[in-house]
Amino acid sequence: MTDSIYNCLWFDGQAQDAANFYCSVFKDGKIISSNPLVVIFEINNTRFMGLNGGPSYKPSDAISFVVECEDQQEIDHHWNMLTANGGQENMCGWLKDKFGFSWQIIPKKIHVLISNPKAMEALVKMKKINIKGLEEAS
Repeated sequence: MTDSIYNCLWFDGQAQDAANFYCSVFKDGKIISSNPLVVIFEINNTRFMGLNGGPSYKPSDAISFVVECEDQQEIDHHWNMLTANGGQENMCGWLKDKFGFSWQIIPKKIHVLISNPKAMEALVKMKKINIKGLEEAS
């Protein structure tokens, strides 16, 4: 028996647009299947279901997607793409995309970078994380 667990994202008629958008942000994104109610897509080897469930539910900041990035170039790419066209920047590497879902765009080595209290002080003043800025603060 194989147990699969994946995220279902609720949309009000925008599931296909969102899946196309997310697949454009991540280089290995792909649509698996699609119909007017549900689109199944995959980004970074993680499966998602986009459900056109109607206006009853909205995204919540209580759930976020964490993207670990290798370097500043990758952080910049994901940050710029996900905040484009109506996304919102938040503090400490958090953002909200144009569909209202929250993301954390962080370096893979974030735990090392913020181990120094001065680097942690620098982090809380940042929106998009600047790796060099954290290294210099240490």
